[in-house]
Amino acid sequence: MTLWMRLREVRRYPSALASLFIIGALVLMAVYAVIRIPYAEAIRLWRAGEVIWLENPRNAAPKWINWFGASQPETIILAGDKVRKESESLGSGVRRETFYFSFDFLYGNFPSELAMFFSATYTKTPPQVNLLWRTPDGREIAVGSRTIKASDRYIISGDPVLQKRLGRSPEEGLFANPQAPEKTLKGRYTLVLEAYLFEESAKIEPKLVVYGRVHGWAGTDHLRRDLAVALLWGAPIAMIFGIAAAVGISLAHFVISAIGAWFGGVVDLLIDRLTELRMILPLLPILIMVGVLWTRSIWVLLLVLIVFNLIGGVKTYRAMFLQAREAPYIEAARAYGAGNFRIVFRYLIPRMIPVLIPAFVLAIPNYVFLEASLAILGLGDPLLPTWGKVIYDAYSQGALYKGLYYWILEPAALLMLTGLGFSMLGFTLDRIFNPRLRTL
Repeated sequence: MTLWMRLREVRRYPSALASLFIIGALVLMAVYAVIRIPYAEAIRLWRAGEVIWLENPRNAAPKWINWFGASQPETIILAGDKVRKESESLGSGVRRETFYFSFDFLYGNFPSELAMFFSATYTKTPPQVNLLWRTPDGREIAVGSRTIKASDRYIISGDPVLQKRLGRSPEEGLFANPQAPEKTLKGRYTLVLEAYLFEESAKIEPKLVVYGRVHGWAGTDHLRRDLAVALLWGAPIAMIFGIAAAVGISLAHFVISAIGAWFGGVVDLLIDRLTELRMILPLLPILIMVGVLWTRSIWVLLLVLIVFNLIGGVKTYRAMFLQAREAPYIEAARAYGAGNFRIVFRYLIPRMIPVLIPAFVLAIPNYVFLEASLAILGLGDPLLPTWGKVIYDAYSQGALYKGLYYWILEPAALLMLTGLGFSMLGFTLDRIFNPRLRTL
Protein backbone atom coordinates (compact mmCIF):
# COMPACT_ATOMS: atom_id res chain seq x y z
CA MET A 1 0.00 0.00 0.00
CA THR A 2 1.46 3.36 -1.04
CA LEU A 3 1.91 6.34 1.30
CA TRP A 4 -0.89 8.26 -0.43
CA MET A 5 -3.31 5.34 -0.13
CA ARG A 6 -2.59 5.11 3.59
CA LEU A 7 -3.16 8.83 4.07
CA ARG A 8 -6.52 8.51 2.34
CA GLU A 9 -7.58 6.14 5.10
CA VAL A 10 -7.80 9.15 7.40
CA ARG A 11 -11.30 9.72 6.02
CA ARG A 12 -12.51 6.58 7.79
CA TYR A 13 -11.85 8.05 11.25
CA PRO A 14 -14.26 10.73 12.59
CA SER A 15 -11.67 11.88 15.12
CA ALA A 16 -9.19 12.54 12.30
CA LEU A 17 -11.77 14.55 10.35
CA ALA A 18 -12.48 16.61 13.47
CA SER A 19 -8.74 17.17 13.94
CA LEU A 20 -8.34 18.27 10.32
CA PHE A 21 -11.17 20.75 10.81
CA ILE A 22 -9.45 22.18 13.93
CA ILE A 23 -6.06 22.37 12.22
CA GLY A 24 -7.64 23.95 9.13
CA ALA A 25 -9.31 26.59 11.29
CA LEU A 26 -5.98 27.37 12.99
CA VAL A 27 -4.24 27.65 9.62
CA LEU A 28 -6.93 30.01 8.31
CA MET A 29 -6.62 32.02 11.51
CA ALA A 30 -2.84 32.25 11.04
CA VAL A 31 -3.16 33.30 7.39
CA TYR A 32 -5.78 35.92 8.26
CA ALA A 33 -3.56 37.31 11.03
CA VAL A 34 -0.55 37.68 8.72
CA ILE A 35 -2.62 39.37 6.00
CA ARG A 36 -4.75 41.54 8.28
CA ILE A 37 -1.98 42.62 10.68
CA PRO A 38 1.55 42.49 9.20
CA TYR A 39 4.36 41.30 11.44
CA ALA A 40 5.89 44.74 12.08
CA GLU A 41 2.45 46.23 12.76
CA ALA A 42 1.59 43.47 15.24
CA ILE A 43 4.80 44.15 17.18
CA ARG A 44 4.13 47.90 17.13
CA LEU A 45 0.58 47.48 18.39
CA TRP A 46 1.56 45.07 21.13
CA ARG A 47 4.50 47.11 22.42
CA ALA A 48 2.75 50.48 22.25
CA GLY A 49 0.63 49.98 25.35
CA GLU A 50 -1.83 52.75 26.14
CA VAL A 51 -0.26 55.18 23.65
CA ILE A 52 -2.21 53.64 20.75
CA TRP A 53 -5.10 52.10 22.68
CA LEU A 54 -6.28 55.22 24.57
CA GLU A 55 -9.85 54.87 23.27
CA ASN A 56 -10.17 51.27 24.46
CA PRO A 57 -11.55 50.44 27.91
CA ARG A 58 -9.24 48.81 30.40
CA ASN A 59 -9.82 45.13 31.33
CA ALA A 60 -12.99 44.95 29.20
CA ALA A 61 -14.69 41.63 28.55
CA PRO A 62 -15.61 40.49 25.00
CA LYS A 63 -18.79 41.90 23.49
CA TRP A 64 -20.34 38.48 23.03
CA ILE A 65 -21.06 38.18 26.76
CA ASN A 66 -23.99 40.55 26.13
CA TRP A 67 -25.60 37.82 24.03
CA PHE A 68 -26.25 36.02 27.31
CA GLY A 69 -28.03 38.96 28.97
CA ALA A 70 -25.04 40.62 30.64
CA SER A 71 -26.13 44.17 29.55
CA GLN A 72 -22.60 45.53 29.87
CA PRO A 73 -22.05 48.99 28.29
CA GLU A 74 -20.04 49.40 25.11
CA THR A 75 -17.63 52.27 24.54
CA ILE A 76 -19.16 55.49 23.18
CA ILE A 77 -16.90 57.92 21.31
CA LEU A 78 -18.20 61.35 20.30
CA ALA A 79 -16.14 63.73 18.16
CA GLY A 80 -16.27 65.70 14.92
CA ASP A 81 -19.60 65.44 13.09
CA LYS A 82 -21.19 63.57 15.98
CA VAL A 83 -21.03 66.70 18.15
CA ARG A 84 -23.26 69.77 17.77
CA LYS A 85 -21.27 73.00 17.86
CA GLU A 86 -22.24 76.65 18.39
CA SER A 87 -19.87 79.60 18.09
CA GLU A 88 -20.33 83.12 19.50
CA SER A 89 -17.99 86.12 19.24
CA LEU A 90 -17.45 87.99 22.52
CA GLY A 91 -15.37 90.84 21.04
CA SER A 92 -11.65 91.70 21.08
CA GLY A 93 -10.82 88.49 19.29
CA VAL A 94 -12.38 86.36 22.01
CA ARG A 95 -15.05 83.83 21.12
CA ARG A 96 -16.99 81.12 22.86
CA GLU A 97 -17.56 77.74 21.24
CA THR A 98 -20.12 75.45 22.80
CA PHE A 99 -20.06 71.71 22.11
CA TYR A 100 -22.98 69.38 22.90
CA PHE A 101 -22.00 65.74 23.37
CA SER A 102 -25.36 63.93 23.42
CA PHE A 103 -25.77 60.16 23.57
CA ASP A 104 -28.22 57.52 24.72
CA PHE A 105 -27.18 55.30 27.60
CA LEU A 106 -29.50 52.29 27.95
CA TYR A 107 -27.31 49.82 29.80
CA GLY A 108 -27.90 48.25 33.18
CA ASN A 109 -24.32 48.73 34.38
CA PHE A 110 -22.17 51.83 34.84
CA PRO A 111 -19.38 52.69 32.38
CA SER A 112 -15.82 51.92 33.47
CA GLU A 113 -14.34 55.39 32.86
CA LEU A 114 -15.02 58.85 31.42
CA ALA A 115 -12.43 60.97 29.64
CA MET A 116 -12.13 64.07 27.46
CA PHE A 117 -9.39 64.45 24.86
CA PHE A 118 -8.43 67.83 23.46
CA SER A 119 -6.43 69.01 20.47
CA ALA A 120 -5.90 72.79 20.57
CA THR A 121 -4.13 75.28 18.33
CA TYR A 122 -3.05 78.65 19.74
CA THR A 123 -0.08 81.04 19.78
CA LYS A 124 0.23 82.35 23.35
CA THR A 125 -2.96 82.08 25.35
CA PRO A 126 -4.36 78.55 25.79
CA PRO A 127 -8.14 77.99 25.67
CA GLN A 128 -10.26 77.68 28.80
CA VAL A 129 -13.08 75.11 29.01
CA ASN A 130 -16.03 74.59 31.35
CA LEU A 131 -17.93 71.30 31.46
CA LEU A 132 -21.56 70.76 32.48
CA TRP A 133 -23.31 67.37 32.72
CA ARG A 134 -27.03 67.02 31.93
CA THR A 135 -28.93 63.91 32.94
CA PRO A 136 -32.11 62.45 31.37
CA ASP A 137 -34.24 63.73 34.30
CA GLY A 138 -33.11 67.34 33.76
CA ARG A 139 -30.45 67.68 36.45
CA GLU A 140 -27.30 69.67 35.70
CA ILE A 141 -23.99 68.85 37.35
CA ALA A 142 -20.93 71.09 37.05
CA VAL A 143 -18.07 68.81 36.09
CA GLY A 144 -15.22 71.30 36.24
CA SER A 145 -13.08 73.76 34.31
CA ARG A 146 -9.50 73.69 33.12
CA THR A 147 -6.94 75.29 30.83
CA ILE A 148 -6.19 73.23 27.74
CA LYS A 149 -2.75 72.50 26.30
CA ALA A 150 -2.03 71.77 22.66
CA SER A 151 -2.63 68.05 23.24
CA ASP A 152 -4.40 67.36 26.48
CA ARG A 153 -6.76 64.96 28.19
CA TYR A 154 -9.02 65.23 31.20
CA ILE A 155 -9.80 61.98 32.98
CA ILE A 156 -13.19 62.79 34.45
CA SER A 157 -13.23 59.52 36.37
CA GLY A 158 -9.98 60.42 38.09
CA ASP A 159 -11.01 63.95 39.22
CA PRO A 160 -10.80 63.88 43.06
CA VAL A 161 -12.74 67.15 43.41
CA LEU A 162 -15.68 65.85 41.38
CA GLN A 163 -15.57 62.53 43.20
CA LYS A 164 -15.75 64.27 46.55
CA ARG A 165 -18.67 66.38 45.38
CA LEU A 166 -20.61 63.39 44.04
CA GLY A 167 -19.78 61.16 46.98
CA ARG A 168 -18.73 58.30 44.72
CA SER A 169 -16.68 57.68 41.58
CA PRO A 170 -17.71 60.07 38.75
CA GLU A 171 -18.48 57.26 36.26
CA GLU A 172 -21.11 56.04 38.73
CA GLY A 173 -22.29 59.32 40.25
CA LEU A 174 -23.00 60.94 36.87
CA PHE A 175 -25.07 57.98 35.66
CA ALA A 176 -26.76 56.93 38.90
CA ASN A 177 -30.53 56.92 39.37
CA PRO A 178 -31.35 59.31 42.28
CA GLN A 179 -34.17 56.98 43.38
CA ALA A 180 -31.95 53.87 43.28
CA PRO A 181 -28.26 54.93 43.39
CA GLU A 182 -27.05 51.37 42.79
CA LYS A 183 -28.73 51.39 39.35
CA THR A 184 -28.14 53.45 36.21
CA LEU A 185 -30.57 56.09 34.99
CA LYS A 186 -31.31 55.14 31.41
CA GLY A 187 -31.92 57.85 28.83
CA ARG A 188 -30.21 60.63 26.91
CA TYR A 189 -27.22 62.36 28.48
CA THR A 190 -25.50 65.52 27.31
CA LEU A 191 -22.09 66.89 28.20
CA VAL A 192 -21.98 70.62 27.47
CA LEU A 193 -18.51 71.99 26.90
CA GLU A 194 -17.94 75.76 26.73
CA ALA A 195 -14.55 76.64 25.26
CA TYR A 196 -13.23 80.22 25.46
CA LEU A 197 -10.68 80.99 22.73
CA PHE A 198 -8.64 84.14 23.23
CA GLU A 199 -7.06 84.36 19.78
CA GLU A 200 -8.74 84.68 16.39
CA SER A 201 -6.66 81.83 14.92
CA ALA A 202 -7.14 79.56 17.93
CA LYS A 203 -8.95 76.23 17.44
CA ILE A 204 -10.04 73.41 19.67
CA GLU A 205 -11.21 69.88 18.84
CA PRO A 206 -12.65 68.00 21.84
CA LYS A 207 -13.56 64.32 22.03
CA LEU A 208 -15.61 62.52 24.66
CA VAL A 209 -14.99 58.84 25.42
CA VAL A 210 -17.43 56.97 27.63
CA TYR A 211 -15.53 53.75 28.25
CA GLY A 212 -17.63 50.60 28.30
CA ARG A 213 -17.06 47.27 30.02
CA VAL A 214 -16.96 45.19 26.83
CA HIS A 215 -14.81 45.56 23.72
CA GLY A 216 -14.37 43.57 20.52
CA TRP A 217 -14.63 39.77 20.29
CA ALA A 218 -11.66 39.10 22.59
CA GLY A 219 -11.69 41.87 25.20
CA THR A 220 -8.80 44.03 26.41
CA ASP A 221 -6.02 43.77 28.99
CA HIS A 222 -4.64 46.09 31.70
CA LEU A 223 -2.91 48.25 29.08
CA ARG A 224 -6.12 48.61 27.02
CA ARG A 225 -4.62 46.43 24.27
CA ASP A 226 -7.07 44.51 22.14
CA LEU A 227 -6.45 40.84 22.94
CA ALA A 228 -7.58 39.96 19.41
CA VAL A 229 -4.10 41.01 18.21
CA ALA A 230 -2.38 38.49 20.49
CA LEU A 231 -4.92 35.72 19.93
CA LEU A 232 -4.73 36.08 16.15
CA TRP A 233 -0.95 36.39 15.96
CA GLY A 234 -0.50 33.62 18.50
CA ALA A 235 -1.71 31.18 15.83
CA PRO A 236 1.06 31.73 13.21
CA ILE A 237 3.72 31.97 15.91
CA ALA A 238 2.57 28.71 17.54
CA MET A 239 2.29 26.94 14.19
CA ILE A 240 5.69 28.12 12.95
CA PHE A 241 7.43 27.34 16.23
CA GLY A 242 5.80 23.91 16.63
CA ILE A 243 6.16 22.79 13.01
CA ALA A 244 9.71 24.14 12.60
CA ALA A 245 10.86 22.45 15.80
CA ALA A 246 9.10 19.18 14.93
CA VAL A 247 10.44 19.12 11.36
CA GLY A 248 14.00 20.02 12.32
CA ILE A 249 14.25 17.65 15.26
CA SER A 250 12.37 14.72 13.67
CA LEU A 251 14.41 14.82 10.45
CA ALA A 252 17.65 15.13 12.40
CA HIS A 253 16.75 12.12 14.55
CA PHE A 254 15.79 10.16 11.45
CA VAL A 255 18.95 10.90 9.48
CA ILE A 256 21.35 10.46 12.40
CA SER A 257 19.67 7.18 13.39
CA ALA A 258 19.97 5.85 9.82
CA ILE A 259 23.64 6.83 9.55
CA GLY A 260 24.49 5.30 12.92
CA ALA A 261 22.61 2.07 12.21
CA TRP A 262 24.14 1.69 8.74
CA PHE A 263 27.78 2.47 9.47
CA GLY A 264 27.86 0.95 12.98
CA GLY A 265 31.21 0.75 14.76
CA VAL A 266 32.71 3.97 16.08
CA VAL A 267 30.05 6.14 14.41
CA ASP A 268 27.21 4.22 16.04
CA LEU A 269 29.01 4.16 19.40
CA LEU A 270 29.59 7.94 19.33
CA ILE A 271 25.96 8.64 18.45
CA ASP A 272 24.83 6.27 21.20
CA ARG A 273 26.98 8.00 23.85
CA LEU A 274 25.81 11.46 22.76
CA THR A 275 22.21 10.24 22.97
CA GLU A 276 22.72 9.05 26.52
CA LEU A 277 24.34 12.37 27.43
CA ARG A 278 21.36 14.27 26.01
CA MET A 279 18.93 12.06 27.93
CA ILE A 280 20.37 13.15 31.29
CA LEU A 281 20.40 16.87 30.45
CA PRO A 282 17.09 18.66 31.32
CA LEU A 283 15.71 20.69 28.42
CA LEU A 284 13.45 23.19 30.20
CA PRO A 285 16.07 24.42 32.73
CA ILE A 286 18.56 24.91 29.90
CA LEU A 287 16.05 26.98 27.91
CA ILE A 288 15.31 28.98 31.08
CA MET A 289 19.03 29.69 31.46
CA VAL A 290 19.22 30.83 27.84
CA GLY A 291 16.23 33.13 28.38
CA VAL A 292 17.63 34.60 31.60
CA LEU A 293 21.32 34.89 30.72
CA TRP A 294 21.31 35.46 26.95
CA THR A 295 18.15 36.36 25.07
CA ARG A 296 14.40 35.74 25.15
CA SER A 297 13.98 35.92 21.39
CA ILE A 298 11.61 33.14 20.36
CA TRP A 299 13.64 32.42 17.21
CA VAL A 300 16.89 32.04 19.15
CA LEU A 301 15.13 29.71 21.60
CA LEU A 302 13.83 27.72 18.62
CA LEU A 303 17.37 27.36 17.24
CA VAL A 304 18.72 26.31 20.65
CA LEU A 305 15.87 23.80 20.97
CA ILE A 306 16.65 22.20 17.59
CA VAL A 307 20.41 22.07 18.17
CA PHE A 308 19.99 20.67 21.68
CA ASN A 309 17.64 17.91 20.48
CA LEU A 310 19.63 16.79 17.44
CA ILE A 311 20.64 13.55 19.16
CA GLY A 312 17.78 13.23 21.66
CA GLY A 313 15.40 10.61 20.23
CA VAL A 314 17.74 8.53 18.13
CA LYS A 315 17.43 5.21 19.97
CA THR A 316 13.83 4.51 18.88
CA TYR A 317 14.55 4.96 15.18
CA ARG A 318 17.92 3.20 15.43
CA ALA A 319 16.27 -0.11 16.32
CA MET A 320 14.03 0.08 13.25
CA PHE A 321 16.93 0.91 10.94
CA LEU A 322 18.95 -2.00 12.30
CA GLN A 323 16.14 -4.30 11.18
CA ALA A 324 15.68 -2.55 7.83
CA ARG A 325 19.37 -2.82 6.89
CA GLU A 326 18.97 -6.59 6.61
CA ALA A 327 15.99 -6.34 4.23
CA PRO A 328 16.28 -7.96 0.73
CA TYR A 329 16.02 -4.67 -1.15
CA ILE A 330 19.03 -3.34 0.80
CA GLU A 331 20.97 -6.47 -0.14
CA ALA A 332 19.99 -5.88 -3.76
CA ALA A 333 21.27 -2.30 -3.58
CA ARG A 334 24.55 -3.54 -2.21
CA ALA A 335 24.77 -6.13 -4.99
CA TYR A 336 24.61 -3.60 -7.81
CA GLY A 337 27.26 -1.43 -6.10
CA ALA A 338 25.26 1.42 -4.52
CA GLY A 339 27.34 3.64 -2.20
CA ASN A 340 26.74 3.93 1.52
CA PHE A 341 25.10 7.34 1.46
CA ARG A 342 23.02 6.40 -1.58
CA ILE A 343 21.68 3.40 0.28
CA VAL A 344 20.95 5.47 3.42
CA PHE A 345 19.20 8.36 1.67
CA ARG A 346 17.72 6.56 -1.35
CA TYR A 347 16.61 3.22 0.06
CA LEU A 348 16.81 3.10 3.85
CA ILE A 349 15.24 6.39 4.93
CA PRO A 350 12.37 6.60 2.36
CA ARG A 351 11.03 3.19 3.42
CA MET A 352 10.79 4.39 7.03
CA ILE A 353 9.03 7.72 6.35
CA PRO A 354 5.58 6.29 7.26
CA VAL A 355 6.93 5.73 10.78
CA LEU A 356 8.15 9.33 10.95
CA ILE A 357 4.86 10.99 9.98
CA PRO A 358 2.80 10.13 13.10
CA ALA A 359 5.70 10.98 15.43
CA PHE A 360 6.22 14.29 13.65
CA VAL A 361 2.54 15.27 13.97
CA LEU A 362 2.42 14.25 17.64
CA ALA A 363 5.56 16.30 18.38
CA ILE A 364 4.07 19.60 17.17
CA PRO A 365 1.83 20.29 20.22
CA ASN A 366 4.72 19.41 22.54
CA TYR A 367 6.78 22.28 21.18
CA VAL A 368 3.79 24.64 21.08
CA PHE A 369 3.22 23.96 24.78
CA LEU A 370 6.95 24.35 25.46
CA GLU A 371 6.94 27.85 23.97
CA ALA A 372 3.80 28.72 25.96
CA SER A 373 5.40 27.35 29.14
CA LEU A 374 8.43 29.59 28.73
CA ALA A 375 6.15 32.60 28.20
CA ILE A 376 4.04 31.75 31.27
CA LEU A 377 7.26 31.58 33.29
CA GLY A 378 8.05 35.14 32.16
CA LEU A 379 10.69 34.08 29.62
CA GLY A 380 8.63 34.62 26.47
CA ASP A 381 9.68 36.92 23.67
CA PRO A 382 8.92 40.47 24.91
CA LEU A 383 8.25 41.67 21.37
CA LEU A 384 5.78 39.10 20.09
CA PRO A 385 2.12 38.71 21.08
CA THR A 386 1.74 35.00 21.87
CA TRP A 387 -0.86 32.91 23.69
CA GLY A 388 1.58 32.14 26.49
CA LYS A 389 2.39 35.84 26.91
CA VAL A 390 -1.33 36.64 27.28
CA ILE A 391 -1.66 34.02 30.03
CA TYR A 392 1.43 35.40 31.75
CA ASP A 393 0.05 38.95 31.71
CA ALA A 394 -3.30 37.69 33.02
CA TYR A 395 -1.62 35.81 35.84
CA SER A 396 0.64 38.73 36.80
CA GLN A 397 -2.38 41.08 36.90
CA GLY A 398 -4.52 38.73 39.00
CA ALA A 399 -7.12 38.17 36.28
CA LEU A 400 -8.79 35.22 38.00
CA TYR A 401 -8.95 37.09 41.32
CA LYS A 402 -10.59 40.05 39.58
CA GLY A 403 -13.07 37.86 37.71
CA LEU A 404 -11.51 38.51 34.29
CA TYR A 405 -11.81 34.86 33.28
CA TYR A 406 -11.85 35.56 29.53
CA TRP A 407 -8.26 36.82 29.76
CA ILE A 408 -6.98 33.34 30.61
CA LEU A 409 -9.66 31.11 29.10
CA GLU A 410 -9.32 32.44 25.52
CA PRO A 411 -5.59 31.71 25.00
CA ALA A 412 -5.87 28.51 27.07
CA ALA A 413 -8.72 27.28 24.86
CA LEU A 414 -6.67 27.95 21.71
CA LEU A 415 -3.70 26.04 23.17
CA MET A 416 -5.98 23.15 24.07
CA LEU A 417 -7.50 23.09 20.58
CA THR A 418 -4.03 23.08 19.03
CA GLY A 419 -2.95 20.16 21.19
CA LEU A 420 -6.22 18.31 20.60
CA GLY A 421 -6.16 18.79 16.82
CA PHE A 422 -2.60 17.58 16.24
CA SER A 423 -2.86 14.80 18.86
CA MET A 424 -6.02 13.28 17.37
CA LEU A 425 -4.49 13.41 13.88
CA GLY A 426 -1.22 11.92 15.13
CA PHE A 427 -2.96 9.04 16.92
CA THR A 428 -5.01 8.31 13.80
CA LEU A 429 -1.91 8.28 11.58
CA ASP A 430 -0.15 6.04 14.06
CA ARG A 431 -3.10 3.65 13.90
CA ILE A 432 -2.96 3.66 10.08
CA PHE A 433 0.80 3.28 9.66
CA ASN A 434 1.36 0.88 12.54
CA PRO A 435 -0.20 -2.53 11.63
CA ARG A 436 -0.22 -3.65 15.27
CA LEU A 437 -2.69 -0.88 16.18
CA ARG A 438 -5.18 -1.52 13.36
CA THR A 439 -6.95 -4.26 15.23
CA LEU A 440 -7.39 -2.14 18.38
